[in-house]
Amino acid sequence: HRALRLVLHDDSARGHLVAMAHVPNLECDEIASPQLAVDAEVEESELYGEIKLIATTPARGPRLAGIVGPGHSFGEPVMFLERPAVVDAQAASDALLLHLPKAAVFEEIERNPKFARRMIAGLSQRVERLVRELDRQALGSGSERFIDYLLRHGRGQVGAFVVTLPAAKAEIASQLNLTPEHFSRILHELAQAGQLQVQGRRITVPDPARLRPATRQR
Repeated sequence: HRALRLVLHDDSARGHLVAMAHVPNLECDEIASPQLAVDAEVEESELYGEIKLIATTPARGPRLAGIVGPGHSFGEPVMFLERPAVVDAQAASDALLLHLPKAAVFEEIERNPKFARRMIAGLSQRVERLVRELDRQALGSGSERFIDYLLRHGRGQVGAFVVTLPAAKAEIASQLNLTPEHFSRILHELAQAGQLQVQGRRITVPDPARLRPATRQR
């Protein structure tokens, strides 16, 4: 039951998933290969590692749509809508996934209104994050979008902090709606101005207070 307890950190929701531990065919898969299938018959919950969600369109090609980390899940829209997935999933590192069969999830929704409300709340939070992401991409310059990305990952720290990019720079650029070349120029300009220190995927922000005002002047 310990694996199920890791699915949701909130104690009020934890017990509802523990109750599903007795469902037949509930299984964990340790993923070593990078490519995964987003299946309409299961919900995937992350126990460790990171999963990249990749959206592909004819006009833009592949684009990093998000990163799923421990304690989070993916696959619910496909499971509920019973339509082909709009994203592909790739393991960014070795990862352990918990498969929650569709039948088990639906049975728990029917049985437990509190569990159903938690699922609705989780999906609503994703819609809210998506709207905010669209607002950021529509209103800000490339530099502003990237700095906003760094500061969000810095979680409000007032002193120096380090962000390790969870994917290749070209993939982060696609998530920010930037070309790889534009993203490289932003990194170079901010590093030259002393706002960042860049070592591969490791980015150090020496002084967050200076970062945003400097960007607004660009």
